[in-house]
Amino acid sequence: MIPLFTLGFLEIELLDVLDILLVTVLLYQLYKLLTGSVALKIFLGLLSVYLLYLVVRAAGMELLSIILGQFMGVGVLAAIIVFQPEIRRFLLLIGKTTSLNHDRFWGFAWRREQVDKLSLTPFIEAAKSLAAKNTGALIVFAKSSELKYYAESGDLIDAVISKRLLMSIFNKTSPLHDGAVIISGNRIKAARCILPVTENNDIPASMGLRHRAAIGLTEVTDSVVLVVSEETGQIALVRNAEVFRNLSSADLRVKLNQYLFDTDQKTAAAPAPAEKSVSAA
Repeated sequence: MIPLFTLGFLEIELLDVLDILLVTVLLYQLYKLLTGSVALKIFLGLLSVYLLYLVVRAAGMELLSIILGQFMGVGVLAAIIVFQPEIRRFLLLIGKTTSLNHDRFWGFAWRREQVDKLSLTPFIEAAKSLAAKNTGALIVFAKSSELKYYAESGDLIDAVISKRLLMSIFNKTSPLHDGAVIISGNRIKAARCILPVTENNDIPASMGLRHRAAIGLTEVTDSVVLVVSEETGQIALVRNAEVFRNLSSADLRVKLNQYLFDTDQKTAAAPAPAEKSVSAA
């Protein structure tokens, strides 16, 4: 391959530049994944030990090189154990972004049509009523994934969607109110489900556990989550770790149509702008 330019005795080719760019992107994503967590300090500690090992080996300090060499020999296994949550999160992010998960890639139009039958009115009316009573709610709309793992953490229902049923589930005296409701297809799949809480430290303190659970789930799946705050009665929608707060009924309908059915609702009246909070990945 013809070199792009020469730097001293080094010949830099196009493949070398591409290699450096890819490594830079990988290191940046790794930093974003670890930043704000204890794992970053552990990673820096392991990196320091490895650099020390290179120095003592180059200096010819045999005894210390042997000791550090034994430590570095099990370093990969130790890293897998220590960084297990981060590795799992990284793989989930990769799985989330791959096109193999989307029905349009495989052409399963029948499944798309089934999701399109979902009526948004029960959710909007239930959210409005719950917000008026300052009753908290957490409703997950599954998209490419049926969220079977999270559904099994709660109580399987498999019921027809209705405003009354949603109101009953999230009633403060109901044994099912604590947790999330998962909507799959056009049915209520499960209630009292446990969602992963985000580890992002940049989230405002005004967001409670429901918002953090909604952000955590949308960090690793393509789901859309409806949140009703018990403290303020505000309605929020979360997608891709992005939070849209203080939504009116009209705002909520437009955004649900846009995120669930890929429509911009151009014929609908333009809603008032909602308060938007972005959660960094």
